[in-house]
Amino acid sequence: MDRAALFTATAIASVAGTLFMALIPNLPIAQAPGMGLNSFFAFSVVLGLGYSWQMALTAVFIEGIIFLVLTACNIREMIVNTIPKSIKDAIPVGIGLFIALIGMQNAGLIVKNPNTMVSMGSMSDPHIWVALLGLAVTAVLFIKNVHGSFLIGIIASTIFAVFLGLVKLPEEGIFSLPPDISPVFMSFEWKHLFSLDMLIVVFTFLFVNLFDTIGTLLGVASKATYWMKKAISLRLKKPCLPMLWELP
Repeated sequence: MDRAALFTATAIASVAGTLFMALIPNLPIAQAPGMGLNSFFAFSVVLGLGYSWQMALTAVFIEGIIFLVLTACNIREMIVNTIPKSIKDAIPVGIGLFIALIGMQNAGLIVKNPNTMVSMGSMSDPHIWVALLGLAVTAVLFIKNVHGSFLIGIIASTIFAVFLGLVKLPEEGIFSLPPDISPVFMSFEWKHLFSLDMLIVVFTFLFVNLFDTIGTLLGVASKATYWMKKAISLRLKKPCLPMLWELP
């Protein structure tokens, strides 16, 4: 997939999802493409199972329609109400661990090992020190209750990476028009529409998306005020409608 086009598509989806979250359920929750579903899309469906990204994108589109129907018919809300509290608490934790594992792999903190599955990466790798610096800055600022701690940590690690020569500034300059999204826009693959593979992928996406959105809302609600929790509880159906914009 074209990474530049994905960058633009991610920005558009984030703006659209946040606006819908404000206009439909009237909740102060920012939206962006979910890292849990994105990671599953790339690492499990495409790289792991070997399906093309066009087929996976088609499966996400079909799954989004099914998800919309389940939400509109209150079926998704019924599923949420039947989940025990212990599982509800574990969902955001599990998603966070999955994303953290991918982040540590990309940073080189952990690497594949045929004997133990994973092992510690080489500390001589400068990418590891960039990741540790960003993590340390973010953690300290977060503990100090500094607003924007995650953004500051990203900026600090980026500057450090540029200083080490791991990241090069673009030749066009820091600011430019967003890349064209045509390489990925509406790039569906319908030839597998009625195949068993498509059915499996659609069901898997639906299962992951269902619990990913629920886990995200529950995770946000756990840090909210009393009245915010009541609002999210009363409007549990509406927040998941804008989340359809946040699919890969």
